[in-house]
Amino acid sequence: MTVDDGVALLEMRRPPANHFDEALIGGIVDAARAFDADPGCRVILLASEGKHFCAGADFGGGDFAADHVDAAARLYRRAVQLFDVRKPIVAAVQGTAVGGGLGLACAADFRVAEAGSRFVANFAKLGFHQGFGLSVTLPELVGRQRATDMLLTARRVGGEEAFRIGLADRLAEPGRVRETARALALEVAASAPAAVRSIRATLRGDLAGRVRAALDHELAEQKVHWASKDAAEGIAASLARRSPVFKDE
Repeated sequence: MTVDDGVALLEMRRPPANHFDEALIGGIVDAARAFDADPGCRVILLASEGKHFCAGADFGGGDFAADHVDAAARLYRRAVQLFDVRKPIVAAVQGTAVGGGLGLACAADFRVAEAGSRFVANFAKLGFHQGFGLSVTLPELVGRQRATDMLLTARRVGGEEAFRIGLADRLAEPGRVRETARALALEVAASAPAAVRSIRATLRGDLAGRVRAALDHELAEQKVHWASKDAAEGIAASLARRSPVFKDE
């Protein structure tokens, strides 16, 4: 956690994939809140070590492997607090933002990617409903039809397409994602802080409240799906790196 020229660096350090759990998301929220209270911070740069920005929850180990529902409920209670942060967040997305990792990227105000970045809403291929507030954030960024495409096909959206459809706000040269994200953060930090906070609050409206409601619905749907054979098959297939065979069971 460092602040330089008004830009605070908030870095995930679970390389190479930066899988998250309640502890990691809680740490991100707590750090973002601390930066929110720091008058020297004007913009938060959310970044990560390793090959990928964030691969979401790890269903092969940790809390999610033991109890999907309880782990998700605890994680979502912390994750929604990120939407209450008053200062803008710029996410530097190298590699993949997949599943809940896409949700984390979409919680930011801006996303910076490169051609090799990949954004993946892989929930349907895992056999369950999307989470992390993506029911609200993804359609707001790319429109309902494109969000439907991403969610129902679970296809990979590369950096260039992401930039074209509004999922990424800047397209960096290869290997310069964080540098480009910081440049964007500095542009925002150069504006009047009170004006930035006010404009952002007006444009977001009741985003935090809508995400809270969406998370309740998402978790209820996920709870049903995680009890199904299709979800068990989808998760097992993902861990085994094979194509799932769903039977609507």
